[in-house]
Amino acid sequence: MSNNLAPSPAEAEVAAPRAAGENSPANPAAGTDEIADGRREPFLAALGERVRALRARRGLTRKALARATGVSERHLANLEYGVGNASILILLNVTRALQCSLAEVLGDVTTRSPEWLMLREMLSDRDEATLRRVRLAASELVGAAPPRSDEASTRSRRIALIGLRGAGKSTLGRMLAEDLDFPFVELSREIEKLAGCSISEILGLYGQNAYRRYERRALEEAIDAYPEAVIATAGGLVSDLVSFNLLLRRCASVWLKADPEDHMSRVAAQGDLRPMAASREAMDDLKSILAGRAAFYSKADMHIDTSAQSLIETFQVLRAEVRTTLGLAV
Repeated sequence: MSNNLAPSPAEAEVAAPRAAGENSPANPAAGTDEIADGRREPFLAALGERVRALRARRGLTRKALARATGVSERHLANLEYGVGNASILILLNVTRALQCSLAEVLGDVTTRSPEWLMLREMLSDRDEATLRRVRLAASELVGAAPPRSDEASTRSRRIALIGLRGAGKSTLGRMLAEDLDFPFVELSREIEKLAGCSISEILGLYGQNAYRRYERRALEEAIDAYPEAVIATAGGLVSDLVSFNLLLRRCASVWLKADPEDHMSRVAAQGDLRPMAASREAMDDLKSILAGRAAFYSKADMHIDTSAQSLIETFQVLRAEVRTTLGLAV
């Protein structure tokens, strides 16, 4: 598909280059015997995979995570590859002896009361479809969702576009807003207005947590201000579950997805060569971010592959799906 779907460079997430050596433990000697005979402790290996997936979902390199935590890259590498972290195995053995979860020992929020623990037990072996039904029912029960009577008239008339940078949210969002005669809201611009500086300055000066706070506020204000709108979000919004839940409750959502090669080439076509110039492994980074976020993007009401056809054809598919959702003539 044509590269002219490149979005605004102001989007927060970029397939940032990895630090050298991220494909192997930073300390080759650490856990050598465990790796050589294939006997890495399964719990540590699974823990490392979860950490690596969380890092990818947030679009962070290991170097960036090391800066944010004050933990050395060497230690983080060993953590992600499941070696050299015996201290947590002591806790694991304690939990086995006590017949409880590690979360219960660490004080996870879902272990702080008997009701939480009973809910955990009840839902622990349920499939995704069942968990989704429970989540939606719970949202209504606790008042975290609009009344059903409001959904068709309010929620569906805010169209939120989600997806990784390079999916076409800005380009297709403007086209859709013009077709519907709705306001077009690019959330990254609203974030910059709230902060009084660019997104790169927010991230550089205050960090990702501050950026997420501005992002959540910008989303809340956009929803309050516009009963009808097309909203283009930044790809990392799904990393903040509070913001993502708000978007799913108050907007009809569309996941614009694309092949990794299209994501990369569209960003480059826009003039941003940093991902490819800085690291030969940038494509692997981008694929990791996609893999980490895809399960969240898939919660959207509509899915459209922007790599499957030309820009105009993609817009026609998007237009038809959204107009059908709104009950308008196609």
